[in-house]
Amino acid sequence: MSTLNKSFHANLPADRRRRLPVGAEVFDAGAHFRVWAPDRRSVEIVFDSQDSDAVALEREDGGYFSAFVKGAEAGQRYRFRLDNRREALFPDPASRYQPEGPFGPSQIVDPRAFAWADSEWRGVSLSGQVIYEMHVGTFTPEGAWRAAAEQLPELASAGVTLIQMMPVADFPGRCGWGYDGVNFFAPTRLYGTPDDLQAFVNQAHAVGLGVILDVVYNHIGLAGNFLGEFSPHYASRRHPNDWGQAINFDGPHCEAVREFFIANACYWIEEFHFDGLRFDAA
Repeated sequence: MSTLNKSFHANLPADRRRRLPVGAEVFDAGAHFRVWAPDRRSVEIVFDSQDSDAVALEREDGGYFSAFVKGAEAGQRYRFRLDNRREALFPDPASRYQPEGPFGPSQIVDPRAFAWADSEWRGVSLSGQVIYEMHVGTFTPEGAWRAAAEQLPELASAGVTLIQMMPVADFPGRCGWGYDGVNFFAPTRLYGTPDDLQAFVNQAHAVGLGVILDVVYNHIGLAGNFLGEFSPHYASRRHPNDWGQAINFDGPHCEAVREFFIANACYWIEEFHFDGLRFDAA
């Protein structure tokens, strides 16, 4: 991930080197958590809403907080408590999965657990593609990645070469087009688990289809958006738009925000093997 600032490796031993600058990452002996909250005095992890399991994160330079939690493992649910406010529990801004949606707890995910079988896949070129824009929620009666994967041979036989998947960042409610996502790293629970999305891309490559993901980096969805609880600097007031809060890519404290979204773009490519990204409203 050469596009990222690797300063988040500075205080970690070699066997605990993070892949992303933020979020929860699983290692053999536990999990490492890192979050950007420059205006907060303290940040704690609360597992499964149990105060007895709360773990304080240590403040780093640049407004980050982090901690390695021994024994933490994939499948555990957690939230962050800010400034010792007992009632203020929020999901991880870089959560990899929100099993109960944006208002619920985050779940630790180990992306290494999926067994990829696309090592022979060589990606796609720009020219000559026949693109099928897919909304996973309406593509099959089940509205799920596993069900959609079963139909991929039909798309390939019809001459489609590339799937453009509409946005999957989690959002509140039971259905939507995906353009009001608030959990940028969490594939929506409405279509299945992160493993199910990995299985979809894996199957697409097996039948000769490329897959690109529609991403929304021009605004933040409104309902279920807790980024502002961690820092008001995620949002920009300089660039209003018609859809919601613009993102602070060029104002004060924008460096960490840029790193967050660069990491997000790399995340979809590296952990889900997407062949590219389509930027909404570019």
